[in-house]
Amino acid sequence: MSPLSSSGSPGSRTQELIAAAEAHSAHTYHPLPVVVADADGAWMTDVEGRRYLDLLAGYSALNFGHGNRRLIEAAKAQLGRVTLTSRAFYHDRFAAFCGELAALCGMELVLPMNTGAEAVETAVKTARKWGYRVKGVPWEMAKIVVAADNFHGRTTTVISFSTDRAARADFGPYTPGFEIVPYGDLAAMRSAVTENTVAVLLEPIQGEAGVVVPPQGYLAGVRELTREREVLFVADEIQSGLGRTGRTFACEHEGVVPDMYVLGKALGGGIVPVSAVVSSAEVLGVFRPGEHGSTFGGNPLACAVALEVIAMLRSGEFQERAAGLGAFLHGELAGLTASGAITAVRGRGLWAGLDIAPRHGTGREVAERLMERGVLVKDTHGHTIRIAPPLVISQDDLGWGLDQLRAELTP
Repeated sequence: MSPLSSSGSPGSRTQELIAAAEAHSAHTYHPLPVVVADADGAWMTDVEGRRYLDLLAGYSALNFGHGNRRLIEAAKAQLGRVTLTSRAFYHDRFAAFCGELAALCGMELVLPMNTGAEAVETAVKTARKWGYRVKGVPWEMAKIVVAADNFHGRTTTVISFSTDRAARADFGPYTPGFEIVPYGDLAAMRSAVTENTVAVLLEPIQGEAGVVVPPQGYLAGVRELTREREVLFVADEIQSGLGRTGRTFACEHEGVVPDMYVLGKALGGGIVPVSAVVSSAEVLGVFRPGEHGSTFGGNPLACAVALEVIAMLRSGEFQERAAGLGAFLHGELAGLTASGAITAVRGRGLWAGLDIAPRHGTGREVAERLMERGVLVKDTHGHTIRIAPPLVISQDDLGWGLDQLRAELTP
């Protein structure tokens, strides 16, 4: 399905709203010049009435599409009852949310938060406390091993172990206690793990880095190493999890079950921010009242939406769609790689990072030209663009979007 209205240069209303936004908001983002007013499924409509195919899906927060009817109805039903109690009281959706999410992950306990960065911070605190209380690491000596080119958020502690200069510059002093090794290098990981290491924190697929998939056997090797050394394996599945790669979790592609899942984005169905750390009773059981928390974490509205997300994932429908459409996506992209228009493609399931041949311009320039054709993607790291459409996209629509990419990159 092509857009009902042709795309083109931003209209006056778009320009007016962008100017107002730039005048009154901190410049922490550099969005494409499109102002979205409505969305449904895999399509968005701007304030000028132009339609765009969304091939980003909110960095996987919209795995189930814009305005998913099941999720909207779940939210509406809860909105009429109770939306927030704080954790000072129980509410009637909390037990079901924690129990269902723990079961989906094959774990025992859930610690709910709101954003992905909060969940990563929670995982860091959990690993350190477990290291001191359970493993017996000397006080203030706990170390966590992470991978270069990671993206786990932008809070002060998280940027302390980032290798992205833009994320780190001018925000020090940085939080100590982290060791950075090359992603995918098991030998380097083995050398970095010491008796004071409490956790290895990894993205099973690095999204912001350009959808980088580690070498086959890497995750399984990390799992074996962490078991050998009594170290927690913490999988940040905030972007890679919940159906995106064709499995519920990206770790499943290597038959790996980590000690801790860090979840977010799609868990809130694109409606409310929902995140969580999910682990065993031995690990999350180290917390006592007052040691960690969140006013909004695990609120009734969030739990209602997330419960519907979990139910949808239990059907397996969306994992199957991601696997099938992912095969189509990567098959189509292989042709562009063969032509030389794309120098490399990485990814798994309905997720791909494309390195654009420099003769076609930067990733940002290609994204801007695709926007004019009615397709929205996101660039990263110079010449790379990412494709991650909602899992509800039809093959026809995905094919149309790829046709626009092909046309843009074909002389």
